[in-house]
Amino acid sequence: MNSVIDFLYISLFGAALLLSVVGLFLSAAIHSMERWNKRFFVSYFIVLMLCCISTLGEFIFNYYPASIQALLCTLFLESLLLSVPLPMLTFFLLHCCKESIRESKLLRAVLSIWGVYLVILVCALFTDGFTTITPDMNYSRGPLYPLQLVPVIVILLLNLAGVIKRRAQLSRKAFLILLVAMVPETVTLCIQVFIDIFPLIDISIVVSALAMYGFVLLDQIERDLHQQREIARQQREIAHERASVMVLQMRPHFIYNTLMSIYSLCNLDPQKARQVTLDFTNYLRKNFNAVASDSTIPFTAELEHTRAYLAVEQAQYEDMLAVDYDTPLLHFRLPPLTLQPIVENAVKHGMNPYSGPLCISIRTRETNAGCEITVENNGADFDLSSDSSEPHIALSNIRQRLQMMCDGELTITPRDGGGTVVKVTIPLKKRDVKERIE
Repeated sequence: MNSVIDFLYISLFGAALLLSVVGLFLSAAIHSMERWNKRFFVSYFIVLMLCCISTLGEFIFNYYPASIQALLCTLFLESLLLSVPLPMLTFFLLHCCKESIRESKLLRAVLSIWGVYLVILVCALFTDGFTTITPDMNYSRGPLYPLQLVPVIVILLLNLAGVIKRRAQLSRKAFLILLVAMVPETVTLCIQVFIDIFPLIDISIVVSALAMYGFVLLDQIERDLHQQREIARQQREIAHERASVMVLQMRPHFIYNTLMSIYSLCNLDPQKARQVTLDFTNYLRKNFNAVASDSTIPFTAELEHTRAYLAVEQAQYEDMLAVDYDTPLLHFRLPPLTLQPIVENAVKHGMNPYSGPLCISIRTRETNAGCEITVENNGADFDLSSDSSEPHIALSNIRQRLQMMCDGELTITPRDGGGTVVKVTIPLKKRDVKERIE
């Protein structure tokens, strides 16, 4: 039976020692941890590690007897170190609640009772009333032993009451971890007043250490997630700003040519001049609405924007520009300024008066990968080897916004027979499926 108990002791304090070493390493290594938290957890795990070492020293004395004074000093050191985390938890509670440490009545009460406990520990070194050492180096409870536990239990009860009282000020994570760190130890010590349950006390210490170790991990995970969300937010803002710049940097010659076309048509074909003015106004309105949007929009809105742009271009180029629409798939969402800049890029860099009419095809379909938009033209081949030209920058911006806003992707490939094929693939979400069904 003793061998089983001994194995349990070694396992428990081995686990506690491992937790303290790993916790100490993490607390010291995590650079993003708050300065106060880093100091607290480094100190906490150092104390816990010393507790484990002193307890293992006591265990060794059971097999390699030493003097009674040495055993008493080991017991004193062990009891002292095991009590140190209790006022430390009070400091931690006050820090989590952002309360003044100097003005805290709870902290003053805890430190006063802890001082009484230290006096009792010193007295226990000089009297057999608390712990009796037998000649064969075994020790047993003395008649005053319960008195030694009372201050520790009172401190734990005060801390528990402080946690419950301040639960509204604590985060859910801190509240639960403090309860896990205190409740098991409080219960086991209360039972220890009446009967010996040292293995359960050891288990409660390991549970307390595990709770504080968990706090370190959860705190780091939360900080990493917050940092990732902040990076994603900043990237969205950058992409949105780039989209705004794209709108504000509309080609001056496009605006100039459009206005001149309208001016010429006013006498030649007033009806067509009115239509081009309406298309151009619609195009401008869609452009500036896109600046104000920081989320995805329906594809139908983007297609309307593209149609308005192409109507203006067709009024200028007439028979030199032909557009084919094949868009049976309409009910999905995409970032604003996705299709229109791709089509504008196809017109701007594909138009060549000496190569015949420019034909642009816009198609949509549903594939296993999601919703696919294809923009194809028969103009000049797109230079895929360069990544610094204006079209590359514009398409790179679209690719970045697609990835961030809807996990989509953009690919560019040469077209058989000359020209370029640009494909946009957007994963079909459950919400989009529901919209299509409705």
